[in-house]
Amino acid sequence: MLSTKAFLLPLSPFLFSMSSINTLIVLTLQLAPATITACSGSLNPPNGCVTIPVVSDECMNLTGGLSFLNKEISNVVVPDGFVCSFFSDFGCLGEQNIDEVVLTGGNWDMSDVPGIASTVNFNDLTSSFSCSPI
Repeated sequence: MLSTKAFLLPLSPFLFSMSSINTLIVLTLQLAPATITACSGSLNPPNGCVTIPVVSDECMNLTGGLSFLNKEISNVVVPDGFVCSFFSDFGCLGEQNIDEVVLTGGNWDMSDVPGIASTVNFNDLTSSFSCSPI
């Protein structure tokens, strides 16, 4: 009869080379879930904030359980090592600096985000976003 218990074997540090350890570290970092924080109010103190898992290169429409954020995002926290595009339309469609802004890791007040030529007010305009690792 087979047991459903897992058997753990002690691993010797000599079984792994440095390159395989580095590979394991990189794979672990790639699997770590990234999130953005989106707020309908301020970040300090947090007001109307929600943490949203980032699925690389997938368009996230602010519908369903996120519909309360549609056209309401005032502040975002983008994870380090990621670039996120925020769009004023559903489906992650738009032109940069008109109905799209692109933000890298950090805390952002959407009323003062970088555009192509100058800062842009994108407060309460976001309907969808997409993020990917840099």
